[in-house]
Amino acid sequence: MNMNPVLHSTFAIDRNYPVAPSRVFAAFANGATKRRWFSPGNGTEVLEFTLDFRVGGREQSRYRFEGGPAGAPAGGTEFGNDTTYQDIVPDRRIVFAYTMTMADKRISASLGTVELVPEGKGTRLTYTVLDGGDGPQMREKGWRGLLQNLDDELRRSA
Repeated sequence: MNMNPVLHSTFAIDRNYPVAPSRVFAAFANGATKRRWFSPGNGTEVLEFTLDFRVGGREQSRYRFEGGPAGAPAGGTEFGNDTTYQDIVPDRRIVFAYTMTMADKRISASLGTVELVPEGKGTRLTYTVLDGGDGPQMREKGWRGLLQNLDDELRRSA
């Protein structure tokens, strides 16, 4: 039995994208598009990615990458993300519950909310997380990187 204490944390990340909310929403809803940007970065091997984007639908992804965050075992650490969509309002909001694993050990259980607000000709995205796990700083850093990947994807497909 794991006796490590749960570290509860909340964080929010705001990003502005130079495209309409419908384009940002589509980048979350379309499996091929999301697979391109929803990857931790260079040196990452996508082992699995499935997306059933609907309320009650699931998303599952598995990645292996060399190195990993501080404290991760070396030599191809495998990470997993299992998500269930709780609420979806097209072009406005996505709410999901997800767990993360590292080397088959659960490291967090979180509730995430993506809010999309029109701002000028673009979109303000606010991502808010209630996290219960053993490394909330790692989750925030990871999401900051993912949202930068989303920015890169939206600019490439403009």
